Amino acid sequence: MVASAFGFQGQKCSACSRLIVDEAIYDEFLPLVVEKTKALRIGAPERSDAQIGPVVSESAMRKIKEYIDKGASEGRLVAGGKVRAEDGYFVEPTVIADVDPHATIAQEEIFGPVLAVIKAKNFDDALRIANDTEFGLTGSVFTDNPDKIRRAQEEFFVGNLYFNRKSTGALVGVHPFGGFNMSGTDSKAGGRDYLGLFLQAKAISRRVGPQPPRGGD
Repeated sequence: MVASAFGFQGQKCSACSRLIVDEAIYDEFLPLVVEKTKALRIGAPERSDAQIGPVVSESAMRKIKEYIDKGASEGRLVAGGKVRAEDGYFVEPTVIADVDPHATIAQEEIFGPVLAVIKAKNFDDALRIANDTEFGLTGSVFTDNPDKIRRAQEEFFVGNLYFNRKSTGALVGVHPFGGFNMSGTDSKAGGRDYLGLFLQAKAISRRVGPQPPRGGD
């Protein structure tokens, strides 16, 4: 999930912005996320060892920092949280834990390297939290339980659903891509259904059965 959250500095519509974790493994899992996040190397894109580059603009950097500060007051800042504007518009990969499902950073699209970690009571609660948003582009579920996979297929309301892999990386022209609610129109870019958006529908009616007599030519 670290790759989903912080690839391209989180500036992807499919980036993971909410990590919903079952309380049974929350305390064990969170430190692993923090460790991998802190290990990411920030630097200019031309550096071969850089994993996190700058965000797109100064205004984006400021907006992301506002969300980070807001999130830190709503949850618990456990990684990142700072900007490095000396040589570019760099924002540290940021993880905020213990976030309420209705907190600002859990409900608004940040489009930056910020990950909100939310604790769920169980799988039912996790699905409820996952669907309790106006967005519905991509989602990932990590489980080896076939019943949970089946339920997620039916109940997780997103346009692109992944199992046991990151929520980013769809290939244009190969993997249909699109979302639900405020994340799209349901038609998937890259799929045949998307072609209809470039067409105009025409309704044609024709009478069948005996035809009325025709005059002479």
